[in-house]
Amino acid sequence: MIEKCSRVIGGRLAVLGIAAGVTRVVYTGMRRRRGSDQRWQRQNHAGRTVDMYAGPAVTVGALLGAMPAERRGAAALAVLTAGACGAYDDRYGDDRRGFRAHLGALRGGEITSGAVKLLGIGAAGLAAGALLKERPLDQVLAGVVIAGTAHAVNLVDVRPGRAVLAVLGLAAPGLLRGPLAAAPMGAAAAVVADDLGERTMLGDAGAHALGAALGTAMAAGSGRIGLAVHAAAVVMAAVYGDEVSRCAADSPM
Repeated sequence: MIEKCSRVIGGRLAVLGIAAGVTRVVYTGMRRRRGSDQRWQRQNHAGRTVDMYAGPAVTVGALLGAMPAERRGAAALAVLTAGACGAYDDRYGDDRRGFRAHLGALRGGEITSGAVKLLGIGAAGLAAGALLKERPLDQVLAGVVIAGTAHAVNLVDVRPGRAVLAVLGLAAPGLLRGPLAAAPMGAAAAVVADDLGERTMLGDAGAHALGAALGTAMAAGSGRIGLAVHAAAVVMAAVYGDEVSRCAADSPM
């Protein structure tokens, strides 16, 4: 029994260490090679110029960190797609906020960056859910949890450190149920000091990738009741976030 517990703990620590180490290597390497490349810089909420290297770093870290774990195919699909769609929004996003604005543009024949995220991450979530679960209802619920968690983490990424701290707090209990939660936890831990210190930001790429990794871990470790509870929570968060975004867009400057 003790030997089995030691193997379990060791495996989860290995996933966490790989994710943290890879994230740190990628982040440090990008800072050294690209330096003050303006294409990788943004103004944060306080008007300070910060880099966006944390986004690709946590995407790669969470992806490779999950490789030793079971269900790595679902995690890889969700994280890569979420990170890629988020990166597209970082590069080509506009000022439109909320699902309604992007879906309205889509109905008019315009494909916005928000629509790319909505459709791309949604489809990847459902595909990952199909890899995680056997029954159709569970597969759909798992897909909602994965895509919804990716969106929810991005919603809280409005101030330094909020998204990474949320991921760390939500992933910690998941370590008891499986090793997949260690991947987003390790990746987030690797950049938390730089994020809080306002030297970097996750951007949509990093926030969505961490959220997708976290959502995959939640879905993998939950039965139908747990899936339903998580799905309801992320749907309510999405509805609330969309309403807040719409009100912000309608408010006079």
